[in-house]
Amino acid sequence: MLTLKTKKDLKPVLMQGAKGSIKTPYYLIREEEQLIFVVTPGKNGSEYNKTVGYFSNFAGMQSYQCLYGQGIMVMQRNDESGEAKEFKIVSLNPGRGVVVPAGWGMCMVNTGTNFLVVIRNSLLDENFEDSNPILEKRGFAYYIVEKKGEISFEQNPNYSVHPQISTE
Repeated sequence: MLTLKTKKDLKPVLMQGAKGSIKTPYYLIREEEQLIFVVTPGKNGSEYNKTVGYFSNFAGMQSYQCLYGQGIMVMQRNDESGEAKEFKIVSLNPGRGVVVPAGWGMCMVNTGTNFLVVIRNSLLDENFEDSNPILEKRGFAYYIVEKKGEISFEQNPNYSVHPQISTE
């Protein structure tokens, strides 16, 4: 089953003032026990295109593998009050696998010029995916933006805590 996400779906998690300029930011392809994310290249203002993301309430880890393109997997763990406790980024390129621990939030950011295609190893029921913490804070603790031709990080002002960015 194919689901497409529109700029209206993405607008609530974009930086303040960013216009959703990408008509169809991403597609979800659900098939049996897998989910494929296809993220369109481009930017919404200075912010790279991304998925809305979600926090996983699933008891196990989720594994993802990049099939095509390049981008960043954003992972965040919040404390009980909804503030960011840890913020991690992982570079995505073909063949790169990423494991997201239970209870962490994640989204994919396309920093390349082609589609970013990533497959998840399992098809979660919507009961295990919670986008509300992300929607309430208009995204994760940092936005991934382009500044002077480089990938940069802009603090999300809706968080009072901005943990150090770690990389994997």
